[in-house]
Amino acid sequence: MLSPLTHDDPVQIGAYRLTARLGSGGMGTVYLARSAGGRTVALKTMHAGIAADADFRTRFRLETDAARIIGGHHGATVVDADPLAETPWLATEYVLGPPLDDAVSLSGALPEPSVRALGAALAGALAQLHASEVVHRDLKPSNVMITAYGPKIIDFGIARAAGDDRLTRTGAAAGTPAFMSPEQATGQEHTPAGDVFALAGVLVFALTGHGPFGSGQPADLLYRVRYGDPDLTGVPAAVVPILMRCLSKDPARRPATMDLAAELHHGQGQFADHLPATILTEIARRATEVWQHQPHRLQPPADHNTAETIHAFTRAPMPRRKVLALSGGSALAMTAAGVGAWSWLKSPGGKAAGAEPSPPPTANTPLPTTVADRRETWRKSIGSSRRPLVRMTVGEVVAMMTDEGLLALDARSGERRWIADKVKHPRHVHSDGKRIHVLLPGGKHGNQLSLHAVDPVGGRTSLVGSFAKFDKPLQEAALLQVVGDTVYLAARKGLPNDAAGVRAQSWSVMAVNPRTGTERWSSPIRSYDMENPEDSIFSAFAGNRLILCRTAKSGGSLEVSARDARNGQHAWDATVARAAATDPPSAVPNTLATDDTRAYVGGNRIQAHQLTDGAVTWAFGDGRSSGSYGTPVVRDGVVYAAEKGRGVVALSATNGELRWEAETGALPDLRVPPVVGGEFLFVMAETGIRAVSLSKHSEDWSSKPGSPSLVLHEDSKRLVQSDGKQVFAIRFDLTY
Repeated sequence: MLSPLTHDDPVQIGAYRLTARLGSGGMGTVYLARSAGGRTVALKTMHAGIAADADFRTRFRLETDAARIIGGHHGATVVDADPLAETPWLATEYVLGPPLDDAVSLSGALPEPSVRALGAALAGALAQLHASEVVHRDLKPSNVMITAYGPKIIDFGIARAAGDDRLTRTGAAAGTPAFMSPEQATGQEHTPAGDVFALAGVLVFALTGHGPFGSGQPADLLYRVRYGDPDLTGVPAAVVPILMRCLSKDPARRPATMDLAAELHHGQGQFADHLPATILTEIARRATEVWQHQPHRLQPPADHNTAETIHAFTRAPMPRRKVLALSGGSALAMTAAGVGAWSWLKSPGGKAAGAEPSPPPTANTPLPTTVADRRETWRKSIGSSRRPLVRMTVGEVVAMMTDEGLLALDARSGERRWIADKVKHPRHVHSDGKRIHVLLPGGKHGNQLSLHAVDPVGGRTSLVGSFAKFDKPLQEAALLQVVGDTVYLAARKGLPNDAAGVRAQSWSVMAVNPRTGTERWSSPIRSYDMENPEDSIFSAFAGNRLILCRTAKSGGSLEVSARDARNGQHAWDATVARAAATDPPSAVPNTLATDDTRAYVGGNRIQAHQLTDGAVTWAFGDGRSSGSYGTPVVRDGVVYAAEKGRGVVALSATNGELRWEAETGALPDLRVPPVVGGEFLFVMAETGIRAVSLSKHSEDWSSKPGSPSLVLHEDSKRLVQSDGKQVFAIRFDLTY
């Protein structure tokens, strides 16, 4: 239910304006909030008085990671988060449906078909979580939201990696006593089998309105969980044997989640078909309420100075006695507060763990860890990204590939603008700096490629056209270039069966008209291993040449080739050796350096190839001790490249003559091409960005931390980096 804001609640957190309270517990508060674009979110934040405690901050970060892992199908989609803020916060979708405990209070005990469908869906959600080696550890009715499309698991405040005991104290029990597993109640490791035990308790509650071990004081509940038999009074007879196995004291006797899902429900029909009419009505009411709600803030006491506390994130530290009051007490009292306890953690002596945190940061206290760099303007968590990131700037946004999809952040503020969640791989994305194009499944059965344009402002996708049918099209196709009315692809095409009946296949680079699907030309290339990051293929378009660059299978060289973009005729091939097979690849997707006459490639030396015939017009690096160069960039007739173990070199694009060179204070990272912005050349090194003055030819300043990516957004004067889990931006036009 929606409650008014209090006088000392913040007006805004991040990019979200608060409109109501959803609940508050011993650890923090959950708000209803909206972005400037009208997106409604549930925004969870810590109490300021405990935000400086390292353990609580770690829990909050792990909660954010776990919520991202379970995703939007089985959980509340993570929209935005800043676990490194002075007071950490997490914004998720606002789930349109009641928690299970409210649903049972409203409708009474649910019928068996409803609970079977509910249990199967929750078992599937836990299976996804456990597949990433994360356990929830606090599954209970208030953490299960009921929507028309299926249940969603929320509140990962004490979730953690299986086998990870970093946040477990001797003798501690973390969770909610009424739904704990016996091993969890004694402070032992909580494995996926512990989540199965808790799930059975949730289903007993849904079927009967009471938990399997009754109610009462935490100590009494924990004793019954460890030694007592579950109370299954009111549970339908057909379900009793299933739940008894799940509630076994021995974790090894409990069923696996996917086996449990299959035993509970056949998986047919829509979830809403199994819900009572009263719950469907409540879902509809909540969907309406969120838009009809008028924000309201309670007035402060008569003797209170509103100006001092309206922005709660900057107020003075809480008195110690108040922190103790918030941190102490039983788990059940916290659960009753509305959003449930984020943790139930007691030491043997009965005092709340972490009850004496150090004072929170003030305006004069340096921000935690890496945000102390004064140039840094924002930092955002994007979860873990196992794929290489596509990094590009288009208009006001910087876009990148994450495990959730193609994500766009506002370059100035870091606010999430949009996410194209149907885009699953960087090889399906291309941008020329003005437009973004993506490959998606097309055709009636999804067996064709389709090209879509992505609006960089709102993220809307619009169909440009569909292509001819390929074998396993989307999985085995890469988008190389979009130029005018032609799309250039690398794709595997099936050929007729050979004499032995074996289906032969070949790889080709091809030009296709996306609006008609007509193939304009096709030219064979060697086999391409899509899943091998060392076998990358990328391109540039210059003059009338489509230039391809690939890492050789041996890993010891780069292969460069060119085709006439008008007819596909093969123009030339070249090979650039690396100094050693262990050197990092010296070319990065979408960063092949070209101008109107040449293509520039790094390796054991820097080579300039004539676009017309591939002839090497000049080479740089012979006789120098470094023997290895990263991907070059060309700007205003000068080629810049990082040099192994030294710094950077600046060469004439016309003849390769050394213009100047500069050492950097740390070894440069050859994987990341330099970036030219304003009066500086920015080079990524082991310890961070190094800014080399273009006029002084020497390092001017540096900024931490380092990362495997670097992109420049010229209009906002920001350099944006990503380490695969976080994205951060620094201002490059500031002087100190």
